[in-house]
Parts: sequence; C-alpha cells; structure tokens
Amino acid sequence: MQKTKRSKTIMEKVDTTKEYSIVDAIQLLKDNSTVKFVETLDCAMRLGVDPRHADQMIRGTVSLPNGTGKKVRVLVIAKGAKVQEALDAGADYAGFEEYLEKIKEGWADIDVIVATPDSMAELGKLGRVLGPKGLMPNPKSGTVTMDVAKAVKEVKAGKIEFRVEKAGIVHTSLGKLNFETNKLAENVEAFINTIIKMKPSSAKGQYIKSVYLSSTMGPGLMISKEVMAI
Repeated sequence: MQKTKRSKTIMEKVDTTKEYSIVDAIQLLKDNSTVKFVETLDCAMRLGVDPRHADQMIRGTVSLPNGTGKKVRVLVIAKGAKVQEALDAGADYAGFEEYLEKIKEGWADIDVIVATPDSMAELGKLGRVLGPKGLMPNPKSGTVTMDVAKAVKEVKAGKIEFRVEKAGIVHTSLGKLNFETNKLAENVEAFINTIIKMKPSSAKGQYIKSVYLSSTMGPGLMISKEVMAI
C-alpha cells in the first residue's frame, strides 16, 4: 500500500517502535494532526484473555471524567411518567409504542437506548434489529433501569460501553483531539484503570499485553508498560 505524502511526513516525526508515556503520545498525536476536522483519540488494548470463555469476557462501562466530546443521541423506551422524567433529564427521544414502530421500520438515528425493565419484553423482540447495531439495552451497562434520569445523565456526561473482541482486543474512543492534553490523559487513565480492575481470576500469564493510542488519521503509538501500574 503506497503511503501518502502526509503519512510519510508524520512517520518521519514519529517512532512507532518506541514506547511513549500517555501524555507524550497524546501530545505527539495532537502536534501531527493536519486534517481539516477534529480527530478522535482512540485506545486499543490487547489483553491476555480468551473471550470464548464466559468468565474471561471483558465487558462493561466507564464514565470518562472529561466526556467524549461527542453529542450522544439518547432514546428512552418507557411508559407513563417515566417518559417525561427521561425528557426532563435530557433524553433526545422518549416514549413506547411509537418508537418501537419506528425501530421496526428501520429508524436508528440514535446512539444509545435506555429502557425500563417493564418495556424489555416488547423491546427484546427487536433484538435482531438492535443487536447488530450495538443498541440493545443491557442491565450490566446500566441501560435497563427504572432510574432513567440517572442513566440519561450518565450517558450524556461521557459514560461509554466497551467489550472485548474475539482477538482479545478492547477498542474505544476516549475524546476529541482538541481537548486539553491533561484531560485526554485523565480519560485514558480512567479507561485503563477500569480494564485493570476487571482482570478475570481465570486469566493466566500477562493480562495487559499492549496499549496503543492513535487518532482518527494518525499513527498508532505504543504506550509504556508502566501504565499497568496506574
């Protein structure tokens, strides 16, 4: 694959074989961002787990201290007074039958769905539509709850969901590159800390094998093994 002039210029300034501190990696990505849009900071962690075993499935949520910088569109599937409670908390959409019908018709102009437990029987029937899009609410991620106001506020404030892939890699976005460096670093540390705390007792050998930070159009930078002791 032929490298573009832009990528060649970046690679001349970056040593992809070197290990960087979180702050240094973020600053380097910021310094080398030359595109006309605001890039996103991505983090990929390769873990020493086998997701085929249920007790090694790393899945959860983390509330990023400085948010994601992304406008998150939230739909709440609920009945009665919970609909207004959700809207008052900042939900973009809230209701029951009308939104179930819209979803059936193919509507998916949303990022997160929060649902009350009593609505899951009907919403669950749309699993084939919502599952592949990652939109099905889940009690483990806090998106199936009677406290819809709290759930909406957390998602809007920067609560993200993550899940390990088949190859043992957890990948997520942790903010926009125009955030202050220290604020992006705090988001990265919060994510890494959460993953560290989730180490399964059945996982043998090295748990965190590698951590890389990258931007939307930038290179992947290897983070120092010292992050394991954050």
